[in-house]
Amino acid sequence: MRCPFCGHDDTQVKDSRPTEDNSAIRRRRSCPECGSRFTTFERVQIRDLVVIKKDGGRSPFDRDKVLKSLRIALRKRPVDDEQIERIVNGIHRRLESMGENEVPSKFIGELVMEVLMDLDKVAYVRYASVYRNFREAKDFEDFLGKMVVPRLD
Repeated sequence: MRCPFCGHDDTQVKDSRPTEDNSAIRRRRSCPECGSRFTTFERVQIRDLVVIKKDGGRSPFDRDKVLKSLRIALRKRPVDDEQIERIVNGIHRRLESMGENEVPSKFIGELVMEVLMDLDKVAYVRYASVYRNFREAKDFEDFLGKMVVPRLD
């Protein structure tokens, strides 16, 4: 595998182990050319998923986009990276198990919203504000008004 730091073609695997949820193999690699170390993940890919965007365009599913959006929504929240990885793996598996090669972006967004609603309400609202394109404070107010939050009296 090519070194991401110097571009050398021949790196060495120093350690290899399954991830916590056994959905991937984590490999620590070292570059003999520049001495840098980096991590790669090997995952099973059942099918090539294509995302159908709002404008009708199509692009390959990119799990890293889901990962990045979750990390942004969960920034400074009590959720660790391992848990975020498991969430992304779960979403990816769910999409693959649908049996469809093409998935609307709206469906992916709703899956993420569903997971965040159960996991962390603050992250849920953060994600919703971008996903649903909130433009003003009233949008937040309307959205929060629709959330069912138990009252502590």
